[in-house]
Amino acid sequence: MADPLTAEAPLRLAIRVTGVVQGVGYRPYVYALADATGVTGLVGNDASGVFVEAQGRADTLEEFLAGLRVGPAMAHVETVETHVIDAIDEVGFRIVPSPDVDGTTSIPPDTAVCDDCLAEMRDRDDRRYGYPFIACTNCGPRYTIVTGLPYDRPQTTMVDFPLCALCQEEYDDPSSRRFHAQPTACPSCGPTMDTSVAEVCAALTAGRIVAIKGVGGYHLACDARSPAVVAELRRRKRRGDKPFALMARDVTVARTLVRLDGTALETLESPARPIVLAPSIDGGLQAAAAPGTTFLGVMLPYAPLHHLLFDAGAPSVLVMTSGNLSDEPICITPDEARERLAGLADLLVHHDRRIHVACDDSVVRAAGALVQPVRRSRGYAPLPISLPVESPPLVAVGGELKTTICVAAGRRAWMSQHIGDTENLETLDALARTVATLTALQRVAPTAIVSDAHPGYLSRRWAEQQAAEHGIAHLTVQHHHAHLASLLAEHGWAPGRPVLGFAFDGTGYGTDGSIWGGELLLGSYRAVDRVGHLRPIQLPGGDAAIKRPLRTALAHLEAAGVDVDATIATLRDADPTELAVITRMLATGAGCTPTTSMGRLFDAIASILDVRQDIDYEGQAAIELEALAAMADEGDEDTAWIPSVETSPDGLVIDPRPTIAAAVRSVRDGEDTAVAARKFHEGIAGAVEQAAIELRSTLGVDTVGLTGGVFANAVLTAACQGRLRREGFTVLVHERVPPNDGGLALGQAAVAAAGGAVDAGHVRTREG
Repeated sequence: MADPLTAEAPLRLAIRVTGVVQGVGYRPYVYALADATGVTGLVGNDASGVFVEAQGRADTLEEFLAGLRVGPAMAHVETVETHVIDAIDEVGFRIVPSPDVDGTTSIPPDTAVCDDCLAEMRDRDDRRYGYPFIACTNCGPRYTIVTGLPYDRPQTTMVDFPLCALCQEEYDDPSSRRFHAQPTACPSCGPTMDTSVAEVCAALTAGRIVAIKGVGGYHLACDARSPAVVAELRRRKRRGDKPFALMARDVTVARTLVRLDGTALETLESPARPIVLAPSIDGGLQAAAAPGTTFLGVMLPYAPLHHLLFDAGAPSVLVMTSGNLSDEPICITPDEARERLAGLADLLVHHDRRIHVACDDSVVRAAGALVQPVRRSRGYAPLPISLPVESPPLVAVGGELKTTICVAAGRRAWMSQHIGDTENLETLDALARTVATLTALQRVAPTAIVSDAHPGYLSRRWAEQQAAEHGIAHLTVQHHHAHLASLLAEHGWAPGRPVLGFAFDGTGYGTDGSIWGGELLLGSYRAVDRVGHLRPIQLPGGDAAIKRPLRTALAHLEAAGVDVDATIATLRDADPTELAVITRMLATGAGCTPTTSMGRLFDAIASILDVRQDIDYEGQAAIELEALAAMADEGDEDTAWIPSVETSPDGLVIDPRPTIAAAVRSVRDGEDTAVAARKFHEGIAGAVEQAAIELRSTLGVDTVGLTGGVFANAVLTAACQGRLRREGFTVLVHERVPPNDGGLALGQAAVAAAGGAVDAGHVRTREG
């Protein structure tokens, strides 16, 4: 059939545009594009995206279509489909009301205030001068205020604020930057704060802790350069030594805090405005905000209020941390803040724009050219990821830590914002609300719910209950298979192409009922084979050992048969009664859990090297061990503490006993701890290299994937990449979703879509 655009007569095309094309100024962009090309017709939103009718000559339509595929800056165009319809007599181009029809589109994430709005906000002659809720088509809240589709003002929390005459005029004017901008408002008709900017600024300057309602929830803020105030916030928040995020007034200030290369700087200044973890160059601030590490988490102002505070003279660096008590969900309403933050903050600052979806700040790790998500939330969620296979309508609920959920249908998977650790009922309630919100927004009625296979996770139990209540299938996916599948999905990896995955983390329920965490998996979405693992140890006390690296070290020392004395901190710091109990547990196996966890090996080395015997937050020992390794030169690979890699009936076994012995010798020899930490990291990378070479020779696989929370470690990831690429391997690492459990839900959805999930036996009809 001939291309219709080669015809001589004027043509009319019906056009469907999908992707992130609502809430990003796409309709006014199309209107301006039509005006520039002389095309007539119409454009509108519906629940499936944007629909267009365009009429004109073939050459003008070609130009028009090319522009549609590009879109405005905030858009993410996935498809532009066209077909010819009958031409009509018409003049001009118009935006039409949005019909309410079935379908799915993608809600845009919240973005930082744009430069044009900032200029108006700082212009004394502008009617929005000093207005903390200024926004336009190109910036402002989106996901956190959307209540339904299609994305129009009545389907947002801005429905509470009818537009004044001037704002309505801008909203209706195709030449205005606020043409159909749903978050738009002004001091006459929009949201208001209950506290002045001057009062908030004065409190921060005076060393007070302030709870501030923001875009996706409350922040707790204070002067980051006041060690006493930061310490008090730690005490009130029960934060321990866990790092705080910092907000720098501008890039100039940020450069005095951290080392920013091109990629890190570009990410820091991007519309998503995430927290960027970068190498610290401010030792004093480091000790207060992120003790035990070598990096700081820094972000730039992204809400108009942030800029107003700095403009008014607030301290140039603020601690800006989630408004919650540790392990609780972030507060989003004034009532929640008054109930839960009154004991944490000296001043509560509210506003009356409702937050429909709680959304923490995103966190990314900058390491050379690689920027890796640590927490994918505000600024990124719920941007969709394309699936490699067609998915039935389903929802995946992740694991237990760093939980996100994923809603999938067709070839798209929408990942939620960070929810938190579902070890408590409050966060489980937040998970339930997020499932309800995201399925409703995307108009997905799940036919299945997917969870981790671990029988003890609250998220799995919740999935079982939901499956029974709604008469849908409950499916499970093994933890490390989900990690690998999430990595493959974000890279658009084709089904059926096997990958050798090194899935290293702290805890994951294995198919044999033991705790895995140092896994070598071969396969793809539908199925994987376990072709190797870290040599297991008996973990005394199970989960109790996670918060006590000393216990894990004793288990590894026992397994390695290494004689130690009080010169090794692990024994020196152990309470005699505790030591006797653990020794007895290890000798008898009573109260012990077998595990292949790579995360626990990092804990053990941290204990032996006297880096950390107890932890205040998940992953602390490994984070501090990495910080030490980053301080040392790369050194000679020949001196690395490489575990042995051996063949067994069970597949390849990475045996860490030589590494444990090397760590003990290092302490006895008085070796610098940073050098020792580097040798350990290089040794694990060496074992990964050896195992990959061995399995390539027997299985023929030449693509390696690095996934799991251990690979949030930049030193280890870089060392593995370097060795593997040198040996000719293609190496996949996480770039769009976190390697930790924040990426599990995507992997669960991808496995379920490919038919690889296990039916948990909870398929019921509503009739019983």
